[in-house]
Amino acid sequence: MDLLTGIATRASAARLTAPGPTREHLEQILRAGARAPDHGRLKPWRFIVLQGDARAKLGDAMATVLSEKFADLTPEQLAAERAKPMRAPTIVVAAARIMEGKIPAIEQVCAVSAAVQNMLLAAHALGYGAMWKTGGAAHQPAVKSAFGLSAEDQIVAFVYLGSIAAPGVAPPADIDSVTTWMS
Repeated sequence: MDLLTGIATRASAARLTAPGPTREHLEQILRAGARAPDHGRLKPWRFIVLQGDARAKLGDAMATVLSEKFADLTPEQLAAERAKPMRAPTIVVAAARIMEGKIPAIEQVCAVSAAVQNMLLAAHALGYGAMWKTGGAAHQPAVKSAFGLSAEDQIVAFVYLGSIAAPGVAPPADIDSVTTWMS
């Protein structure tokens, strides 16, 4: 598939299943991420690949964050939160390692966002489904710490990867409502 077709047809999968990407395909996906634009050549991206039981670590962290926010949750609600990462065979935690200096933190986060987009496109080109997830857990220091990140680092995405069980819809791109032409 050519690049423009890939961009035009990429959509977040509605549901994923096993198998997830092979190690070789995961490496291709991660290399695509590492080719993102990067002001200052800081390489701020950090990728943590979760597969198998490692996904439960994310589920536990998500349930802990939710229980701290809402004290009256039922065990079923906590179990549902804990199960969310199990909806994909592979999850890549994509984070920005923020480095103080002349490059603003927002530009470092933007570089990681571009890396995530490259990864989504690479997964699509390799025939996998992908979803970009975040949620409140992404911003919690305890969740960051669970994955070896500092409180200053920013989790930009939990990239869910797997085989497509239910495809998503790629609506047409509406540029008219968001574009101003100036001469």
